[in-house]
Amino acid sequence: MTSHPNISNGWFKETTALWPGQAMTLEVKEVLHHEKSKFQDVLVFQSANHGNCLVLDGVIQCTERDEFAYQEMIAHIPLNAHPNPKRVLVVGGGDGGVLREVVKHECVEEVTLVEIDEVVVKVAKKFLPAMAAGFQHPKVKVVIGDGFEYLKNNVGSYDVIITDSSDPVGPAEALFTENFYDLMRKALLPGGIICTQGECQWLHLNLIKTVLDNSKKLYPVVEYAWASVPTYPSGQIGFVLCCNEAGRDLKTPVRQFSKEFERAKLRYYNSDVHSAAFVLPQFARNVLDK
Repeated sequence: MTSHPNISNGWFKETTALWPGQAMTLEVKEVLHHEKSKFQDVLVFQSANHGNCLVLDGVIQCTERDEFAYQEMIAHIPLNAHPNPKRVLVVGGGDGGVLREVVKHECVEEVTLVEIDEVVVKVAKKFLPAMAAGFQHPKVKVVIGDGFEYLKNNVGSYDVIITDSSDPVGPAEALFTENFYDLMRKALLPGGIICTQGECQWLHLNLIKTVLDNSKKLYPVVEYAWASVPTYPSGQIGFVLCCNEAGRDLKTPVRQFSKEFERAKLRYYNSDVHSAAFVLPQFARNVLDK
């Protein structure tokens, strides 16, 4: 078995300063790929019961077993909260999973993915084919580059912007700043919506509060939603949603998939889950609603 600092005695162990005192461990069947890109440590391994797993800088990004929950929610909540999303931007998301979900919306005419690390795209195409299927769609355009710079050069261009970032360290750190949220705001068309990876309410409630407060300086509508993803820290991940049009209700889908589509094409998201995702436990409300 190829050596990696996070693998010991046949088990991958996710330890990081972002969630001290706890660790997620998965049994490793085989290390499939390991390299240091220009930006981060990239590891792919086959696990005993979660399929292939992508790890960046020691932190699990996705596993084949449960990735659908995250991809479906970060894509379909903002897209179904918009009456007619035609132009979509995905920042990050180099595994292709968000693309796969976005192109399920027939109204979307073009979706651009901007990923800073081409190694992530390369390994996803090789080892995560069900996710990387999104790259094959004719509506998709891929740009290898910096999301900051791309946004600066594409003002007033998109109906929906989805930021599928890793945690706020390393190359993703800048994606949690007020400056980045302002760049996204400027890149939206009227009535546009952004949706970003919003960390975990069990671990980073104060960070979430800061991001929401900063967003409220920029957008008239700001909401927080969440989903269950077992292999993410504490089994949850959140989403920050903002709209540049006052009075918009992001909690209720203005477009809905048919029940037949939900049964056949989706595994986590449906119109009821859309609304339920915004219901927060009391401890989170006490902090975020202040």
